[in-house]
Amino acid sequence: MRIMKITALNQDIIWKNKDENFNLIENQLQNQEADLFLLPEMFSTGFCMDAAEISDKNEESLEFLKRISNEKNAAFCGSASVEVNGKFFNRMYFVKPDSEIIFYDKRHLFSFSGEDKVYTPGKDRVIVEYLGIRFLLQVCYDLRFPVFARNNDDYDVILYVANWPEKRVDAWEHLLKGRAIENLAYVFGLNRIGTDGNDLFYKESSHCFFADGKEIANKNGNLVSAELNLAELKDFRNHFQFLNDRDDFEIVG
Repeated sequence: MRIMKITALNQDIIWKNKDENFNLIENQLQNQEADLFLLPEMFSTGFCMDAAEISDKNEESLEFLKRISNEKNAAFCGSASVEVNGKFFNRMYFVKPDSEIIFYDKRHLFSFSGEDKVYTPGKDRVIVEYLGIRFLLQVCYDLRFPVFARNNDDYDVILYVANWPEKRVDAWEHLLKGRAIENLAYVFGLNRIGTDGNDLFYKESSHCFFADGKEIANKNGNLVSAELNLAELKDFRNHFQFLNDRDDFEIVG
């Protein structure tokens, strides 16, 4: 089994400016190689409730991901604000270099900021397989809801992309580690950095945890990388078969 390299960008997202964010991402990743590149939540605009103003009407963010994925021969994943038939979604894209596109619409909308008044929640739990590894796609506030992320032995890695402010960052970091331990999975959580248009500050707080809760991310400037070893994960799961004892349940609605 091959080892997969993931590289994530600690992006200081430029408020409501798609073209500048696209240029920033290309410049930051210009000389980088990886199997999968990860970008933050709403990487093209920042986490913004002005959906009518900033949402993609013509799949601008998706087209950018398709182009850069093809150029770098690597998968790209991140979320953007999109409008579909008059409804707005916080949509997480997973774009493969062969142009296959999978998306997940954020299920748990952050009512504290009014996201639930603007955006439409997704319904489906989405798992993507890429290069033999299965990824559960999750966005920011989803992290607070462990039932939705429970591993039914159907994924190997959880990907979280976020705009999670410094004032609540302890919850972000502890819950990421908890999701890894309880689900016997890799967990890669990417948070943005800098200050957004609402004067909220985001400290560097991106992580990748192994199934035992050990940090495995390497950080170099604004880049965070980790190598995922599926054989090592399978050995760990075979030794500690905790998933066999999980509760049975069904998510309804």
